[in-house]
Amino acid sequence: MLLQQPQESPYDLHFELFGFPIRIAWTFWLGAAVFGWYLVEAFDRMDGSPGRLPLLLLWAMCMLVSILIHELGHAFAFRQNGMESSIVLYHFGGLAIPRSTNSYGGFASSFSTPRMSNLNELWIALAGPLAQLASAALLVLVVKLMGFRVLAFSMMPWPFYLIPGVLEGNDIDSPGLLALVTFYVWPSVLWAALNLIPVFPLDGGRIMRSLVLMGGGQTDTWLWISMIVGGACTIYGFQGGQMFLGILFLSLAVGNYQMLQGSRF
Repeated sequence: MLLQQPQESPYDLHFELFGFPIRIAWTFWLGAAVFGWYLVEAFDRMDGSPGRLPLLLLWAMCMLVSILIHELGHAFAFRQNGMESSIVLYHFGGLAIPRSTNSYGGFASSFSTPRMSNLNELWIALAGPLAQLASAALLVLVVKLMGFRVLAFSMMPWPFYLIPGVLEGNDIDSPGLLALVTFYVWPSVLWAALNLIPVFPLDGGRIMRSLVLMGGGQTDTWLWISMIVGGACTIYGFQGGQMFLGILFLSLAVGNYQMLQGSRF
């Protein structure tokens, strides 16, 4: 099912970081190449381009670091609440999976027995996007202190290009440095923002669920919110020519509808 960890493969990469077991599925590299191809092509047309292959490798490395930081944010929040976890990076991004379950990040975990308070679950869901945004903000700060503008924001939708000061300054004259900054900031900001949309099981959906339950709402309430927002994002994606976005949120909206039906029995 969508947003659940893939089966292990002999082509996966395994290592440990900060005590967390990490698996990079071979499909992660495939997904990175697909998602970044058009951006790499655009940079390859610039004077002084090192070529598509080096740019594609740089893009993949930036994606790896950005998404890994996101999942480490979740993993450290789990640890803070007394639960160890492992991390899987794959074609849809990444998952931080508590050792006691194999379904965190997918629809299957939505009605599992609670192990912690709604407030703690909210913090765990929020920690990933916050860590990713903080890493992007740190790079933006360094670039701004050097007197350069951050071109990545000119390629983002409203309201990101309206952030004061990010597009002011000199252009980065090194194609490699420009690609590095853009390849890290662009996906880090947009990936975190995408995950904060209140559609379960995205981080934003988990945050919304915790807030609804903390406010005394019922399961049906947060599922309806998730389903309606997912439907709106589906329409936005298809109408805007963003096929992947449309398909993603259509799948999530259908999953929420199925959960809504199941919650009534």
